[in-house]
Amino acid sequence: MIAAPTRIDAVLVGRVAPLPGGRGTSGIAKSPVSGPVRIGATGLTGDEQADLRHHGGPDKAVHHYARDHYPTWREWLPDAAALQQPGAFGENISTHGLTEHDVHVGDIVRVGTAVLQVSQGRQPCWKLDARLDRRGTARRMQELRCTGWYYRVLEPGVVSAGDVLDVIERPEPTWPLARVLRALFDRSAGADEWEAATAVPTLSENWRTTFAKRLTHGRVEDWSSRLRDR
Repeated sequence: MIAAPTRIDAVLVGRVAPLPGGRGTSGIAKSPVSGPVRIGATGLTGDEQADLRHHGGPDKAVHHYARDHYPTWREWLPDAAALQQPGAFGENISTHGLTEHDVHVGDIVRVGTAVLQVSQGRQPCWKLDARLDRRGTARRMQELRCTGWYYRVLEPGVVSAGDVLDVIERPEPTWPLARVLRALFDRSAGADEWEAATAVPTLSENWRTTFAKRLTHGRVEDWSSRLRDR
């Protein structure tokens, strides 16, 4: 067995809505759904993204976030009402017992009747600051590397809270998500790791391109516009 099957705590979707303080719109606020939800090629029925340039698409069809991280977030944000239930970080799937150290890039998982594949981690942005009403939330998520991860959809299907998530194949045994996140977010990771990451075929094309650009230019890209709360 690659990993013990994990029970899904919640399946979540959200519509595009205004962010607090008039700072644009987002689909980041997700709510648990009772009953089955269909997972298609680009995500869950009833789920929306406002910025389709940076969110959604085949390699970011479904977002999974570990509920295991919520106690740490509640220590930092004790008054954040959004942290009292899943959905604070825009996740579509919430579980206990599975984190970025347990999941590998390329893992193929059965979720309900759907089959998904881990494609990349998350690059947190300033909309998290707006969602949780604290500047620096996105930067803290990046520093802690507790970003959650995205799936591409290999086989559409139906998922419900209470279903089992089962890792059925692990094509990249040396690439836990934590390693990829370190290569992306730790400026000291270096060219050897960037080069190795470009050769991971199951990693999303977007992330492989990012690592390839670093090799070409010899430096890490500027994160300031993504992380600042506008």
